[in-house]
This record gives sequence, structure tokens and C-alpha cells, in this order.
Amino acid sequence: MLLRPLARAALALAVTAGATGVGVVAATVPAHAAPAAVHYVALGDSFSSGVGAGPYETTCLRSDRSYAPLWAAANSPASFRFVACGGAVTDDVLDRQLSALDAGTTMVTITIGGNDAGFVDVVLNCRLGGESACASAVDRAERFATTELPGRLDATYAAIRQRAPNAQLIVLGYPRLFDEVRYCGLFSMSLTKRSIINDAADLLADVTAARASAAGATFVDTRSQFAGHGVCAGSPWINDFSALIAAYHPNAAGYRDGYLAALNTVTG
Repeated sequence: MLLRPLARAALALAVTAGATGVGVVAATVPAHAAPAAVHYVALGDSFSSGVGAGPYETTCLRSDRSYAPLWAAANSPASFRFVACGGAVTDDVLDRQLSALDAGTTMVTITIGGNDAGFVDVVLNCRLGGESACASAVDRAERFATTELPGRLDATYAAIRQRAPNAQLIVLGYPRLFDEVRYCGLFSMSLTKRSIINDAADLLADVTAARASAAGATFVDTRSQFAGHGVCAGSPWINDFSALIAAYHPNAAGYRDGYLAALNTVTG
């Protein structure tokens, strides 16, 4: 879920400085444009901006190792605008990112909704608190995901459609964060905590998939792509708590072999 960084100071960096950032990274695109004249705009939160992969440009924590610039580098679109921003919620997309779209846009990707649902609080409570505090935070996030979030997603997808009526809208989901092995190190979360966070990720994916379908968008479920590569796996594609600002976000392998590979299944 676009989980914002876990330390409060790191959260302030990624959310306050990030979500309010107005910079746009216009990636360098090779001169040989694709025959289909793809005009690609990448919207969304930190799971699109590339938090976890680094290095970063701008206060929005955009990385060239996120899936969007990797896709652009491999496919040579006629134009590419990368406006995803670490810490973004749906209102940030509506207020700060939609200006990158126009009638000439032919492809839009987005991850959004995890911050709206409060998954940063889920991870903080589960990582730092007991199992009761963790369960309460998960319950709050799940209630929001089933009651308030659908309307926010509907409004966001509709606004994208209005600004870019000729674009293919591709909504990418969030992966499960953990492999549910019994032991994950001395200072790791318990299996119970990891399991209920994964359950919440499943709920968020299901809600997002339903709203994307209702909007006529293409939903890309990343959970199978990341299976066997969560935190606690032998070859993790998700950063653990020790990564601080990058904690519980994909690493470079996760964006390349998880998100990009999943995106390629619907773009060819």
C-alpha cells in the first residue's frame, strides 16, 4: 500500500515535502519514438514514484528505477511524464498531478489509495505496538477501505478519464508485504501481525480492482508477481523496517521484476 516511511521524521519528509512537491521529472526519451506514438503519464504515490529503489530526484522521491521510467526506457514512448509523488493521497492526484494529462495522453498508470486508508498507521502500530494495537489499526484501515475509499477511487479515476479521454488507464495494485514464514528474525513482527497486514493488503487489492473495473480501467494485480519475495523471504523484493524511509516499499528488484514485469503483461 503506498505505505509512507515509518519513522515520524521520515514520514514528514516523504509526505509533507513529497506529496506537496510540484516538480515534474520529464524523462529523457530516445529519439526513435514507438510506432504507436504512445504518450505516457505516470501518476500516483510512492509505490509509483519509486520509494525504496533510490536514488531520488526532487522532493517527491522519484527514482529512475521505478517501474514507470523503466517501462519508458524499454519502450521509447513518444513522450513520458513522471509525476507520481511519495506520500500522495487521492486528493494530491486530483490537485497536483492531473495537469500532466491532456487529450493527447494515450497511457496512464497509477497506484493510489494506501495512504488514504491509513496503512502507514497500520505498519507503525504493528511494528512498534502489541498485537491488540496492530489489530485495531488494521480494523480501522479495513473499514475505511470498504466504506470511504471506493468513492475516492471512483472520483480519481473519473477525473483521469475526463482529462485524458483517449488514454488506456492502468491501475496497479499493491503487493502483500510479507512472506508468512514462522520465524523472521529476532526483531521482526510476529506471524500473527504479518498475517493480518497481508489480509488487509488483500482487501485493499480487491477494493481497488473492483473500482478500476467499474471505471473501465485495466487492473494489474501484483500479488502473484511478488509471491515468495516479501519481507522475510530468502530473496526479498520489499525492504524491511531497517531501511527507514524505504521501509515496506519495493526495492530495485521489486520495481523491476515485480511491478515492471506485471505492467508488461498488459502492455505487451
